[in-house]
Amino acid sequence: MSIYTDIYPPIETALEMEPEELAPLVLKHLNQIGNINRYNFTNGNASDFIEWAGNNKKEAMQSLMTAWMWLEKELLVAPKPGIQDSWAFITPRGKKILESQDFKTYQKGNLLPSEGLDPVLVQKVKPTFIRGDYETAIFQAFKEIEVRVRNKAGYGAQKSDEYLGVKLMRKAFNPENGPLTDLEASGGEKTAQMELFSGAIGSYKNPSSHRYVDFNDPREVADIIHIANHLLKIIDSIS
Repeated sequence: MSIYTDIYPPIETALEMEPEELAPLVLKHLNQIGNINRYNFTNGNASDFIEWAGNNKKEAMQSLMTAWMWLEKELLVAPKPGIQDSWAFITPRGKKILESQDFKTYQKGNLLPSEGLDPVLVQKVKPTFIRGDYETAIFQAFKEIEVRVRNKAGYGAQKSDEYLGVKLMRKAFNPENGPLTDLEASGGEKTAQMELFSGAIGSYKNPSSHRYVDFNDPREVADIIHIANHLLKIIDSIS
């Protein structure tokens, strides 16, 4: 059995994987081959690679290289000091992942696809989610809601408690005089929107602010972040 068939799924499956899904397998591969160079496992000439990739050599090499770049971005591999060209080493963060065999965390990026996700969530929240720091990812997502509501409502300079958390949501979306209230909506809809935002902040941001919350299901966490994403879209749609 070759290193490719031992580590990677069939080529058809591998080509459908996102970089963050394939990257942990590349990391495992690099750890086994020892001397690490971004090109020495993607030159396409090794017999076991050819056997694995079949008629998809070019696509396979592109997928592996993209996964390598993801590893670099996550600081799991880095250029080897004192040596030129493209030699690299596995960082302490990468070794920790290898030692714990905690690959599943890094394979959950497909639960939170960047397409359709708010740019701030893509930049700040998704990397944290993929690393498995779920509590921080949720807190960051709902903090962005708080920041955006405060700025949209014109409360940016205010720092008192009434401009934070649930109180902020009830003030900004107050059915009678909230600056973010939809004046054309019915009274019930206005109240519902206020409760939607205040309930979301109270349920997901505030607990993480005041105590440790045990989030261990990446699917559940992704669902919660998608809630934050929907609320951010509502905020951005308010003129």
